[in-house]
Amino acid sequence: MFTGIVQAIGTIEAVTPLEKGVRLVVETADLGTADVKLGDSICIQGACMTVVAMAGSRLSFDVSRESLDCTTGLAAPGRVNLEKALALGDRVGGHLVTGHVDGLGEVMAFEQAGESWRLEVRAPSDLARYLARKGSITVDGVSLTVNRVEDGAQGTRFEVNLIPHTVAVTTLARLAPGARVNLEVDLIARYTDRLASAPR
Repeated sequence: MFTGIVQAIGTIEAVTPLEKGVRLVVETADLGTADVKLGDSICIQGACMTVVAMAGSRLSFDVSRESLDCTTGLAAPGRVNLEKALALGDRVGGHLVTGHVDGLGEVMAFEQAGESWRLEVRAPSDLARYLARKGSITVDGVSLTVNRVEDGAQGTRFEVNLIPHTVAVTTLARLAPGARVNLEVDLIARYTDRLASAPR
């Protein structure tokens, strides 16, 4: 489990093809690896990955073809959001996040609004029922609050506000219209939907 509070920005330095997937080497110096060991879970750009090798602050992760097919930002070198797994007793500054990407969104707008930034994303239609005003959403591993939801013929769009701190300490600053982002809906919303729709 994670909280969606990014702890560091890392860099994918190498992507090596495997038979069914790739191996990533990620430089994680700003994350701090003194308490990280083989088998630990790290959230990378919103996707939970397992540490399979360590060389100082460079951690390696095997990413399956299935994970590559349902995420963005893990198939090529570049900067990524990082978060260590939540420990029992830690503060949950964002919301409960599993690191299981539910779908890919498309950035429709990313523009400054006063001191902050307005981010508008079009979500896959099957995620629309989980989006609610003042609810939680994870975008590229960042816990955000939904300010507006609009259903339309072209799909469902939601809007979030990014404060300067969030823009400064995550990879969201590089977003632009047309970019794809990893989305994870709120865990509580998912279970509530299942309970409401399950046969009695």
